[in-house]
Amino acid sequence: MMSKKFLSCALLLALAPVGEAVASTTPLASSTDVTAAADLGEVASSTPAAASDDCSQGFFSRLANAYREDAQPADPNAPAATRRAMDAPLDSPPFPNGEWQLGGVAAPIGVPVAYGQYPVQKALACTRLGNWMQRNRIEINGWINPSVNVSSSSFTNYPLSYATRPNRVEFDQLVFNITRVEDTVQTDHVDWGFNVSVLYGYDYHYTVTKGVFSNQLLNSPKSNSALQGNIYGIDPMLFYYDLYIPSVAEGMVIRIGRYLSLPDIEAQFSPQNYLVTHSILYTVDPYTQTGIMTTTKFSQQWTLQVGINGSNDTAPWNGSARPTLQACVRWVSKDNNDMLYPCINSLNSFDYNYNNVQMYVMTWGHRFNASVHMQTEAYYMYGRNIPGFGPDGEPGVVASSPYPGKAGEYGVVNYLNFELNSSNMLSFRNEFYNDQKGQRTGYATKYSSHTLGLTHWVSSDLEIRPELRYEHSYDVNAYDGGKKNYQAIALVDAILHF
Repeated sequence: MMSKKFLSCALLLALAPVGEAVASTTPLASSTDVTAAADLGEVASSTPAAASDDCSQGFFSRLANAYREDAQPADPNAPAATRRAMDAPLDSPPFPNGEWQLGGVAAPIGVPVAYGQYPVQKALACTRLGNWMQRNRIEINGWINPSVNVSSSSFTNYPLSYATRPNRVEFDQLVFNITRVEDTVQTDHVDWGFNVSVLYGYDYHYTVTKGVFSNQLLNSPKSNSALQGNIYGIDPMLFYYDLYIPSVAEGMVIRIGRYLSLPDIEAQFSPQNYLVTHSILYTVDPYTQTGIMTTTKFSQQWTLQVGINGSNDTAPWNGSARPTLQACVRWVSKDNNDMLYPCINSLNSFDYNYNNVQMYVMTWGHRFNASVHMQTEAYYMYGRNIPGFGPDGEPGVVASSPYPGKAGEYGVVNYLNFELNSSNMLSFRNEFYNDQKGQRTGYATKYSSHTLGLTHWVSSDLEIRPELRYEHSYDVNAYDGGKKNYQAIALVDAILHF
């Protein structure tokens, strides 16, 4: 009951200003929302301004105006931010990111990160809190992400993620971020940053790390449900501190805390993805690590990352943690048309324990021209001495051996992405995956999946993503709880930034 009330309040707060913004294109009266303005400690302005920076108006009026402003075309003559890096290879929007892939940092070293670009932060600018945040480069933002799917399955869409429950409207994500991003463009002083990102919604099923609010998933069995655990949950997805040291090579960032797993093309947060759904390859690989990670830029082309953590999706203070090494190298060609990103994402000498898999992965990005690029990722994972996966098991029954043994899996996924115009992109994803003993998906079979999706930016704050997907299992029936060897699904989601 409390979660439903929380969800309803969140939706109303986020959608109310959007409704106000699109309902009228005329300036709001200066008397609007006086009480709300006083409560937030507004800073008075003697000179009337326009829209979101008009301090004579209340907070919610400025918030509505910020949404209205963001719906206008971007200024093509706006000066570009200073960079200490190669030019951005991609356009964002319409693509989710303009930079070649690099995990473990807010942006590649030398790339500027915009402050105050979302409506809530703009509306706060006239308040004492907003002034203090601006002086200290601290920002709050987030998004709301609902979706709806129609599926050929009736019980579960798994191993499709995150829209696991078929034929329904789902509340996927409400994410709230508070962050300060270190300035890695400058080279004259040490700088720092931090990030706390809290996720609420159905997607917590996939993001939870053992030892951090994990009882709601791991100790809440649900019979006759697509996934175990509470239907909706909360996960403090990210909490880390960054220290930027410009004097090491061409700059080093040291990250301490919980961060996203480095090498994947895909990410847990909806706005960072080309498509609504995730590949099978991504669904069953590590999601986050908690530890320390260093990212060092040696030149415009070469970046090295080395770190240690408590093993995949496990907090270091949990009894299942095992000291684990991470190491990645990113290379970008001089013409900025190619990127290679090989990673040892997790390496240790311990037996399987919770999600302690050994993982080796390579990502290749290639830009054909300004409007077309692709990204390809391949990996091999395995766990040692996993109970039930040794010899003498019952044929066709996963984890039926009386002995422990090694279980491995490998796959490859390719994204082919097209920029149609500044507001629209098309993505076509194809993948092959082999869960050799069924340890990751629950079925020992090979899979293929094919997905076509469009991203349409209504404004810089609102994106809508329709998608079609077909997938197939080759050796056993792996869909709809083992009833079918295929699945077809149509989805659409919306992401409203605030």
